[in-house]
Amino acid sequence: QVQLVESGGGLVQAGGSLRLSCAASGRTFSSHNMGWFRQAPGKEREFVAAISWNGGSTYYADSVKGRFTISRTNAKNTVYLQMNSLKPEDTAVYYCARHLEGQLGAGITRDFGSWGQGTQVTVSS
Repeated sequence: QVQLVESGGGLVQAGGSLRLSCAASGRTFSSHNMGWFRQAPGKEREFVAAISWNGGSTYYADSVKGRFTISRTNAKNTVYLQMNSLKPEDTAVYYCARHLEGQLGAGITRDFGSWGQGTQVTVSS
């Protein structure tokens, strides 16, 4: 069973940057595709980015493409989300999760599991 812990959230001004980290426990992390999602108050959880088990393929929501970068370091059991040019609409709780089934790039929430507890990102205007 993989357990995930997110960190790196905080308060930042519009145009600023943050890097989120997701640390995974367990010895099978390197075999899992991973994803980042976010949930704003009153809204459904939405796909942000995903990365294949070896980092060879990445996928992004249109809303973050060109601003966010997902990466991973399997030796450290960690997946990252570098967020640049942040906007107030990026404000949300950000979660990482393990991809369980389906097409990774489709970013379907129910295809992911082992959710972390989330980390709050707040972007002020």
